[in-house]
Amino acid sequence: MLQTADEPSFRDSVDLMFSRAVRLMDLSPGLEQKIRVCNSTYTVRFGVRLRGKIETFTGYRSVHSEHMEPVKGGIRYALSVHQDEVEALAALMTYKCALVETPFGGSKGGLCVDPRQWEEHELELITRRFAYELIKRDLIHPAQNVPAPDMGTGEREMAWIADQYARMNTTDINAKACVTGKPPHAGGIQGRVEATGRGVQYALREFFRHPGDVALTGLTAGLGGKTVIVQGLGNVGYHAAKFLSEEDGCKIIGIIERDGALSDAKGLDVEAVRDWIARNGGVKGFPGGTFIENGASLLEGECDLLIPAAMEGVINKTNADRIRAPLIIEAANGPITFGGDEILRLKGKIIIPDMYANAGGVTVSYFEWVKNLSHIRFGRMQRRAEEARSRLLVEELERLSSDRGLGWTLADDFKERFLQGSDELALVRSGLDDTMRTAYQSMREVWHGREDVEDLRTAAYIVAIDRVAKTYRSKGL
Repeated sequence: MLQTADEPSFRDSVDLMFSRAVRLMDLSPGLEQKIRVCNSTYTVRFGVRLRGKIETFTGYRSVHSEHMEPVKGGIRYALSVHQDEVEALAALMTYKCALVETPFGGSKGGLCVDPRQWEEHELELITRRFAYELIKRDLIHPAQNVPAPDMGTGEREMAWIADQYARMNTTDINAKACVTGKPPHAGGIQGRVEATGRGVQYALREFFRHPGDVALTGLTAGLGGKTVIVQGLGNVGYHAAKFLSEEDGCKIIGIIERDGALSDAKGLDVEAVRDWIARNGGVKGFPGGTFIENGASLLEGECDLLIPAAMEGVINKTNADRIRAPLIIEAANGPITFGGDEILRLKGKIIIPDMYANAGGVTVSYFEWVKNLSHIRFGRMQRRAEEARSRLLVEELERLSSDRGLGWTLADDFKERFLQGSDELALVRSGLDDTMRTAYQSMREVWHGREDVEDLRTAAYIVAIDRVAKTYRSKGL
């Protein structure tokens, strides 16, 4: 985490942002404290025999709020994982779930491990043992605690965890719902891998639907032609950059990675850069664009949209004053520190906060969880019925044209698209789009409806905290 010594930790940053919002709300001190605090954090240390000796690993699973159950949150694999980080991420999950109205409390997990240091079969042994330690304490359970992928984990690890749970709970018919982010062939859902990046795209599309909001940035209307710098080309950054460039006409002029950055005013080929990183472990040597050794300096580059999509704390007191992008969308969790946020707000920058922008993953995880509990894939029962009704309409229109001698026909591409019933991927994208639109409008209502709310982040916290408070009150607290 890149921040100065005089700045609060990630966890303290989340608490300070929480406090800034709570000052504008009418909450009793007791209820405020109940919402703020982390309920529990479990620390596990376990050994795995690897390469002829026993290696000991440390992992965490934090539960921030159980106002709704199950609690939800990813598991990350990184050497930087520590208790404060996991608890901060769990708190963000509580507010994120409340904001986008997924019926979960907030949780998060992490394991201190560099997945690049271990072979696949070794990682499986590590993951299964970590899962075993959590499962036997109900810290992985379809009705109590449902993990998902995060930094350093993906479909593979989730499949291992789901299988480990099923081995330990052989009569649980809902075993697959113990974790989300699984491969489609193992109970997952179409569109989950792309979900967080797709959510970033939908968030920006919704922002640009409101001319008054766009005017505050000084940018012209529409996403087409906007220049973008992306920090981190992992799962989230890659999909966000890919969709914005291919579907919305944005120009990706900068990509920042671990070993440096690439810059090209004409636009970078996202797929080509991704393939290069996969083969070479970094962006250095990529034949297109200019390589910049000090990659972090490109955060301060001239662009319309800045998308920090990797680690927390990359924009902080040391560099916030030099950020030139008028619009920043937090695709990562906590990429801007509390101190950095204060500086950017004073400069008039518009920040679309992580609590909202990063919520695509948990939204589609919710769809996967519902699919696992209902034991049927989305679209299976209605897709062909939709197609049959559409075909009936098209055939009737064409019959009328023929009978009346009108001489018009429907375009083939229209017929093909109109006659196609909604499959699982289409329904997932539709549900995600609707969720991101509705959540933005709830934030926007507070942002523009109250004179004491000056930014989207505070508005997001107010909406989320109010929903959590209402749930606790309904329970009699």
